Amino acid sequence: MKRPKLGVNVDHVATVRQARGEHYPDPVHAAVLAESAGADQITVHLRQDRRHIQDRDVRVLRETVGTRLNLEMGATEEMVDIATEIQPDMVTLVPERREERTTEGGLDAVRRADELAPVVDALQDAGCWVSFFIDPSAAQIRAASESDAELVELHTGDFCDASAAFHNRSDTQSSRQAEYDRLVEAATLADGYDLHVAAGHGLNLENIAPVAAIPEIEEFNIGHSIVSRSVFVGFKEAVREMKEAILESREHGFDQV
Repeated sequence: MKRPKLGVNVDHVATVRQARGEHYPDPVHAAVLAESAGADQITVHLRQDRRHIQDRDVRVLRETVGTRLNLEMGATEEMVDIATEIQPDMVTLVPERREERTTEGGLDAVRRADELAPVVDALQDAGCWVSFFIDPSAAQIRAASESDAELVELHTGDFCDASAAFHNRSDTQSSRQAEYDRLVEAATLADGYDLHVAAGHGLNLENIAPVAAIPEIEEFNIGHSIVSRSVFVGFKEAVREMKEAILESREHGFDQV
């Protein structure tokens, strides 16, 4: 059985910093605390509008992260230039729209195949693993495999939304189960293509257990819920809680979605 890894996204530590234009709180400090609490990877999204993470953050993180640095970015010429210079351990290609609050949905690897091919080549030539953040779709998984990406990160937002609706009694159990089944099928298919499988978006302590129980998923990238939880329990404790929840579910399973 694969031991799952936790990637901690520190973007929203930078969101708090940018809200006042201060030099604190520092996402680099958050990364140090996350690693000391058991994080296996640090994830940051350098957006075109620089709304949270800044270029300086990525450069300092490249020098200080002791585990693995995962840079999320749009497939643009500017970002490819930055990534090939800084050389994070992994690059996760994501869709990006200026008007969105956070990443909405997965990268369309099918329609953008020709555009993505040279990006993948350039990043791999620079020594970076390449991951596609995609919806749990067979077509998207096939496209990722054909593009020679090493890893796919399955977008868990629809499952998390269905879980929240179910708990709020505004939706049915069948909707939640259907989204969960999509994740299971996608993870199994991706594993069959010899792709490493990750998952992320909207995961928190209330919904992580069933997703963490999917054996093909090797890592989870989680940010907003950990940063939010840290307001009450501290950053290291918030990371520890999430890591323990993931390992507990993987070891003992989860009987009901």
